[in-house]
Amino acid sequence: MGLGKLFDSNGRRQTSGSGAHNHCIELHGFAFQRLPQLHGFADNGLAPYCRRPKATMNKVFTNAQVALQDVLRDGMTLAIGGFGIAGIPHDLVDAVRASGVRNLFVICGTAGTDDFGVGALLQGGQVSRLASSYVGENKILERQFLSGQLQIDFTPQGTLAEKLRAGGAGIPAFYTKTGVGTVVAEGKETREFNGEQYLLETSLFADVSLVKAWKADQSGNLVYRYTARNFNPNVACASHMTIAEVETIVENGAIAPDAVHTPGIYTKRLVLSQGRKPIENLTLRKEA
Repeated sequence: MGLGKLFDSNGRRQTSGSGAHNHCIELHGFAFQRLPQLHGFADNGLAPYCRRPKATMNKVFTNAQVALQDVLRDGMTLAIGGFGIAGIPHDLVDAVRASGVRNLFVICGTAGTDDFGVGALLQGGQVSRLASSYVGENKILERQFLSGQLQIDFTPQGTLAEKLRAGGAGIPAFYTKTGVGTVVAEGKETREFNGEQYLLETSLFADVSLVKAWKADQSGNLVYRYTARNFNPNVACASHMTIAEVETIVENGAIAPDAVHTPGIYTKRLVLSQGRKPIENLTLRKEA
C-alpha cells in the first residue's frame, strides 16, 4: 500500500480503518511485511514489520540511443569515463553525437583521439568547454582551442580524479599542493598548512555520467577490467544520472559483493555494448 494510506495529513500513523491494518506497506521505496501479532503486543497499529524483497526496477535499455533520448539537452554537463580510448563508452558517445546536442561542458581524463571518445564530439562542434588532464592526441582539439572555439580547463590528472571523487562524495572543495606557484593556481585561493602552501580546488559534478564497464548485473553493480577501469569509477559517482555501457549483463547475485567496483545505487541505466574495441596505437612486429 502507499505511504499516504498509512499516515494522515499531519504525518501521524493511522490507528483505525483499513489503511492501518493492511499486511504490507511501502516506505521510502522499500516493501515491508507486517509480522503476526506477538505475545504482549496490543493490536494498536504498531505491530512490528520486517522488510521483504521488492522487485528490482528494470535498468536495461535496448540501446544507447534509447537510454539517452530523454536526458540530453543543449548546455548540459557530461562526465565521460576512459583514458585515451581505453574504457571509453563508444556507443554512448556516438549516441550523443547523433543527437546533435551542442554547447556541452565535458569532463574527461583525456580528449580521446580525432575519431574516438570526446574527439567524436569535437568533430561535430558540440563541445564548448572541456575539463581534462591530457589533450595531446587530438588535432581537432588543438585547432578549436587555438581559434578560441573551445575553452579548456587544464587540470592535473590526480586533481581531476579527486575533483570527481569529491563531487560524488558531496565534498564541495578540497586543498592540494599540486599546482601551487603555476598557472593552475591563477585566480584560486591558497592557504598554508604546516608551513606548506595548498591550493583550493572545487569539485566536479555532472548532469549525466557515461561510463564503460566489463560486466554488470541487472541491478547495475559494475565491474571494470584492468586498465579500462581508469577514471570510470570516479565518473560513475559524480552526476545525477549514470548510464553504463557494458560488455555483458548477468543475473543479480552472479557478481560477488567484494568484486563490485561501482555499486548499483549509482547506475541508473544499462546498455549492452556493440563490441567495438579500437586500438589507439597499433604496433606490429617486423617480418624477419
